[in-house]
Amino acid sequence: MADLKIRMFKGAATDPSTTVSIPVGVLKIASSLIPRQAAADLEEQGVDLEAIIRAAEDPNAHGTLAVIEQHEKKERIVIAVE
Repeated sequence: MADLKIRMFKGAATDPSTTVSIPVGVLKIASSLIPRQAAADLEEQGVDLEAIIRAAEDPNAHGTLAVIEQHEKKERIVIAVE
């Protein structure tokens, strides 16, 4: 079964500082557990959490769904289905 992976990178690091893995099969339930502030932060960055969930649930989905780069903070977030 595939997982939705959210990786956060700081600076020029090639290894993520944080990784969150959520099995696609429980994504709907797990999404309700995401803190409101975290969901608001994603929306502020232009990430539609519901669209990510729909894309991840597609059986043909695989690979990177979104890359968000915060240049001022020198951070990068990669959302993928693996």
